[in-house]
Amino acid sequence: MRFTRMGGTCLRSEMMVVETPGCYSKALVGVNLVLAFIDGGIAVLAFYQLIRIHSRNPQRGWTRQKVFHLMIGSSSTGYGIYFILTLVAACKNWICWSNSCGFVVMALPKILFLAAFLLLLSFWVDLCHQANDEDEDDGSPRAALIEKANKRNLKINSQRRYCSFRVFPVGSRQQAVILVTLLILVIMLASAVLIWIGLGKNPIDSAVVARVYVDTFAVAMLLLGGALACYGYVLVSKMSKVRSERTSSEMWKVAGLAIVSVICFTSSSVVAFFTNIPVLYHCDWRSIRGIYVSLLLIVYYFIGSSVPSAFVLWIMRELPPSVAINVPEESRTLAFVSDYSPATEPQQHWTTIATAQNQVSRASPI
Repeated sequence: MRFTRMGGTCLRSEMMVVETPGCYSKALVGVNLVLAFIDGGIAVLAFYQLIRIHSRNPQRGWTRQKVFHLMIGSSSTGYGIYFILTLVAACKNWICWSNSCGFVVMALPKILFLAAFLLLLSFWVDLCHQANDEDEDDGSPRAALIEKANKRNLKINSQRRYCSFRVFPVGSRQQAVILVTLLILVIMLASAVLIWIGLGKNPIDSAVVARVYVDTFAVAMLLLGGALACYGYVLVSKMSKVRSERTSSEMWKVAGLAIVSVICFTSSSVVAFFTNIPVLYHCDWRSIRGIYVSLLLIVYYFIGSSVPSAFVLWIMRELPPSVAINVPEESRTLAFVSDYSPATEPQQHWTTIATAQNQVSRASPI
């Protein structure tokens, strides 16, 4: 049987209702179990490494390294749950799974995965623009650092401190990533509601809603891969001008991650564009050849998600130093409101803070 794009009837609940419940073919069951095991292993490694990183220096709060491990671990956990529930839903004939329930469980880990790499892209963009700003500086870094520190504290000076928490420096681009992630989450939930409504007698075609969401997400992954490739090239070209063993190591990490991202994101997007692999939970897989679908599942999920996640964990495997960097606590704390005045601090003190922050933020592009 030829495997074509999903038609409107593929989302109908009667496609999953049979006289005797039955599971998928042995090939599909095996592939789903292997994918669940791989993603479960990635999640365990991510959370285990997160605990090790936190135990090395718990007073540092949430750093970039911890956030990446948390997001990748959560995404991989979601994928593992999705693969297991897919098999259970087929054997138990869960009608809800062929509707919006399967769509939500499929989409959530993908959103977390996208958010993790968008966050990585935001850091790379910051580094590229930071390097450009330093190249344009005419030789007064002290005054620029003092002015930058004073502006940041004057902005929060008019109010009093009510709460604070330790995080990595959150810039405008990281805030944009958070907003984009929340927007995608809202679109996903709205699509799930439309899919559920479309199963009734109304003009809404649930199949079209699911396909539009999947295709739009595939476009986003393609753009993300291209952006990582472009900014990765810029970073590598700038880092190649610095001769040091550490810089050379970081340069290969950036280049490797950019190449892996382009290959993996492109492969998964092509599968999403031309097949029904992302929305197969809506259909009766027993009418589809198991070997063909198994290969597409491997390309879409293993190469498209598991390989990039594992690669990020590998290049971020180094533990931070157990001794904290000698930077005043204010530079590690994001305070909503503050009650101290910058006029009481010496200019040299602010220069030290800003310089240390700059060095810490540029310690690694990953």
